[in-house]
Amino acid sequence: MSIEYVLVSEGEQDEPIELPTEEDGSLLLSTVTAQFAGASGLKYRAGGRLRGLRLIEDRVSPPPGGWSAHRYFCAFPRASAPAARPRCSDLIVLGLPWKTGEDAVRDYFSSFGELLMVQVKRDTKTGLSKGFGFIKFAEYESQLRALGRRHMIDGRWCDVRIPNSKDGGAAAHRKVFVGRCTESLTADDLREYFGAFGQVTDVFVPRPFRAFSFVTFLDPEVAQSLCGQDHIIKGVSVNISTASPKRDRGSRSQLLGWGLLDGGAPRVYSWPPDAWPAHSQHSGHTTLAPHTPLSAAPDTKPYLKYE
Repeated sequence: MSIEYVLVSEGEQDEPIELPTEEDGSLLLSTVTAQFAGASGLKYRAGGRLRGLRLIEDRVSPPPGGWSAHRYFCAFPRASAPAARPRCSDLIVLGLPWKTGEDAVRDYFSSFGELLMVQVKRDTKTGLSKGFGFIKFAEYESQLRALGRRHMIDGRWCDVRIPNSKDGGAAAHRKVFVGRCTESLTADDLREYFGAFGQVTDVFVPRPFRAFSFVTFLDPEVAQSLCGQDHIIKGVSVNISTASPKRDRGSRSQLLGWGLLDGGAPRVYSWPPDAWPAHSQHSGHTTLAPHTPLSAAPDTKPYLKYE
């Protein structure tokens, strides 16, 4: 069969280009895409309706009337619908100082991104602040950054949550518990080390020193990927586990005793409330022994381990 030329355009109203057929009368799709990048086939209009041409193994077959009966234009694959972007929520800011007004709240949270709304709730009779308010960001990434950390506003720690959310805006999924810390590890050390895995939004080291800390990431997948691992930071072996809200622990809650064994190594103990260790002084360190009441624990204030 002799080679013929087929009139093909990108769109129905565009100027056509003549493309050569093969000896068997088919038109190679590669010949089409060489002129119209991204084309996946050809179509034509017959009787007011659009019709597509059969494509078999990269070869486009002519219509029943032959190539010369019509003019053809390219078919392109439909773009997949973009994933719906998460929408920003109204966020509640808890623990605001009584003196803090909307201007101060706006100034502080503007560092995270553009704000659409700032409101401090006040008593209708006295006009005094109720100690909480609401904010809303324009960008979801800004919301994530604000949810991933605690906030010091006018000298007081405040928390940001999604109202009526059981997990506090999934903040727990972005936070990890770092155990076996020593006093030589500073917040800057932890931020620098874990920053190599992903963006760190907050580092919390309790004072007085409690041999643990919390690190919060912007991406929850980064946080979860580190759980169950040991890491060496400045020569200190630390263990990473999930930081879950205490209310999720249920009947599995156990209290931690913190102390120093002989030799000065900080250790973590997990006993039920009726089996707290006693402590005595030995060689300048606290020595722990099992099966003593809670009142005999090294610290009068118990701490919960987050798992």
